[in-house]
Amino acid sequence: MELIDFILHIDQHLNAFILEYHNWVYAILFAIVFIETGLVIMPFLPGDSLIFAVGMFAAQGSLDLSISIAVLLTAAILGDGCNYLIGKYVGHRILEWKLFNRKLVKPEHLEKTHQFYEKHGAKTIIIARFVPFVRTFAPFVAGVGSMNYKTFTSYNVIGAILWVVGISLIGFFLGNNEYVKANFEKVVFLIIFISVLPVIIAFVKARFQKKQENPVR
Repeated sequence: MELIDFILHIDQHLNAFILEYHNWVYAILFAIVFIETGLVIMPFLPGDSLIFAVGMFAAQGSLDLSISIAVLLTAAILGDGCNYLIGKYVGHRILEWKLFNRKLVKPEHLEKTHQFYEKHGAKTIIIARFVPFVRTFAPFVAGVGSMNYKTFTSYNVIGAILWVVGISLIGFFLGNNEYVKANFEKVVFLIIFISVLPVIIAFVKARFQKKQENPVR
């Protein structure tokens, strides 16, 4: 419940951080984004809503927009890079983990993941930035699947720029809007809905395509 409250009222918590820690708040922002994107076991930390809130407070003069973007961008790039390396050098050990004498991850699934990233790497890494949970697992899976590191890094940087700069600027331009400030919880729900929309669309398309390939006779 505390985590849900933190996510839905990130504006209030961020304001408290700013008042208590002053310039050290940038270190806190870096830590949150780095951990969310860099550790596969921490996908539930706020990402989109935090960046949006940072833009809002920058518009109100509580944070410096340029410093905020630089800090968040660095955290996002390094976080994904760290997650990729964890997947590459530690992820394969997970293939040996068993539950009830059955492997948690099948080798053939790993091979399919590798092929998928080789074919759709750019779209996957970039779009994943805007989808909660998926953005935490995508770089890890890319590492496990041995996606080309230079290719991953290129799309990691592009995705991070679009994600951090895009959402923070939206927050900045809406930062002084009275409706947004008074209804931040609703704005967070809207951000979450827009974030998961690509996953919903992809799921519907996959189901529709499957029905076309296997029509009921």
